[in-house]
Amino acid sequence: MSHGLLVPMAAHVLLSAVLYVLLTIARAPAVWGIGRRPDGSNPLAAIEPRIGANLSNQFEWPLFFHVACLLLLQLPPTREAPLLAWIFIVGRLLHSAVQILVPDLRLRGAVFTINFLAVLGLWALVVRDAIGHAVG
Repeated sequence: MSHGLLVPMAAHVLLSAVLYVLLTIARAPAVWGIGRRPDGSNPLAAIEPRIGANLSNQFEWPLFFHVACLLLLQLPPTREAPLLAWIFIVGRLLHSAVQILVPDLRLRGAVFTINFLAVLGLWALVVRDAIGHAVG
């Protein structure tokens, strides 16, 4: 039985790569003059800081996701781990969309809760399975 964790981990790397591309596009008018308005302003100036902040967020709480997955890969596979990993990815996608497109902190916090709980669930599996593996 496969662990089913590598694809969700790769999906998060892909999300981060897409955010780098979006940030480059958003900065292009200011940095290279590409897409600049006739008056010289950047049409993406309002969204650029939100993309940057979201990209930075990909290296905060998701760190715990990747560490939990790496630890789970060392333990016998479970059915719950891939499900929690995909819940995390869906939550990350929603969180990115909300943070970049909607300046609503309450909604962003609610969506972040999906990621938060999924990672806590993965860590619960790590602890449970590591203790069970050590005892058994």
